[in-house]
Parts: sequence; C-alpha cells; structure tokens
Amino acid sequence: MSIDAVTGWVRSRRLAAEGILSCVVASAFLATGYRTISALSAHSTAIRWVSLAGILTAAMAGFVVFHRGNLRRPNGMRVHSIGLANALTLVRALVLGGVAGFVLVDVDGVLSWGPALGYGTVVLLDGLDGAVARSVGMETRLGARLDMAVDTTGFLVGPLVAVMWGLLPAWYLTLSFARYAYRGGCVLFRWWGGEIGPLPPSRVRRPLSGLQMGFITGALVPIAPTHLVWTVAPVVLVPSLVVFARDWIAVTVHSSEE
Repeated sequence: MSIDAVTGWVRSRRLAAEGILSCVVASAFLATGYRTISALSAHSTAIRWVSLAGILTAAMAGFVVFHRGNLRRPNGMRVHSIGLANALTLVRALVLGGVAGFVLVDVDGVLSWGPALGYGTVVLLDGLDGAVARSVGMETRLGARLDMAVDTTGFLVGPLVAVMWGLLPAWYLTLSFARYAYRGGCVLFRWWGGEIGPLPPSRVRRPLSGLQMGFITGALVPIAPTHLVWTVAPVVLVPSLVVFARDWIAVTVHSSEE
C-alpha cells in the first residue's frame, strides 16, 4: 500500500471518528437542554425547544457534510482533521441551535436567560475560531464557509427570538434578511446580464457587525428595559442597512464602469 493510500485511510478514519464525536456532543447537548426545560417548565415546552433546536443543528450538520470537500487550506492542500478552529465554529453552531429552540417557547424565570446567554456565547466565540486558525496555521475553506453561515444564521435567529418575545420590533428583522437581499440582488444583476465586481474593503463593516451582535445580546437580556431597546433599535439598525445598500451599489457599479 502506497504512502498516499495509507495517509488517505488514516485521514478518513480520523474524520469519521471526529464526526461521530460531534454527533455525540450534539445529542448530549440537546438531551441536556430537553431535560432541563422539562424539569423547569412544561413537557410540551421542552418538546418545542428540542424540535426547533434539533432542526437547526441538523441543518448545520448537513451544511458541513455538503461542504466537506472544502476541508482544505487556502492553497488547496487537504487537512487530516476538523481542527480546533473548526471545532469552535461547530460549538457556535450548536449553541445557536439552542437559541433557535426558544423562538416558539414561552418561558420565565431562569430559563428566560437562555437566549441571552446562548447568543452571548456565540458572540464571544465569534472571531476566536478565526484567531485560533490563523495562530496555528490551520485556516480552511470549510472553516470560512461555516463561519459565514453561522454569522448569517445568527443574525436571523437572535432577532427572531427577540421579536417573538416582544423584545425587539418586527421591523428589526430587516437586518436578518439584508444579507439575503444583498445576495439575491447580485443574482438578479447577473441574470440581467451584469457582472459583479469585487467587494471593496470597509472600515465600518466589521465594527457594525460587532455592534449588532452586542445590541441583540443586550436586547435578549430579561432585565433590559424594552422601551429603551426599542428606542435605540433604529439608531443601531439603519447604519447596517445603509452599508448593505452601499456594498451592492459598489459591486454592481464596478462592472458598469469597465
């Protein structure tokens, strides 16, 4: 057996073992959440939570499986392990699934802190996975795709829970769909015969994203004054929407000038 064949066999076995471990951890997380909510609230509440949390967790797992061919470094070299950085991103995805479970759940007491603590954890870990990947030289294409997917999903799940709980106004969900509108606008522009140019660098894009994450986390905190949150919401929201519109104009005007 050649060295390449042995290396491929070892790689596949290691990735299979890591995949099984990930499934075990995810199952344990969902089971623990189900038992906790059952003990502190109604059984039907726990069923709704685990159903929604399980759906998003399964969707994220499917995303990883679908893009598993991108478990490569930026230069195209294959890696032999999910790695610590991707593992941290998977933890973010799993916790975000737990937050999603609260969309149709009405709880009080200590459970009402669940969305804020869960989303806050996702926010705190954001950037850490990328920093770890860069520090150990294990950046992968899969990691970049998964990180973007978790960020995008987080901007949907967090505000949706807050809106369903009356903590944010419904129009704040325009933030959740802004990225999809941007991508859809790019697709339509190509369909009309246009060419999408490169997205220009921005000094405000990342800080605004961090501001949104922090604001959403604060809005989910049970003791946060709702009237104040609703008052501040448009001040936080409008700049991000303006940046999305500016970015779309930038990538579409590019092709018109060439």
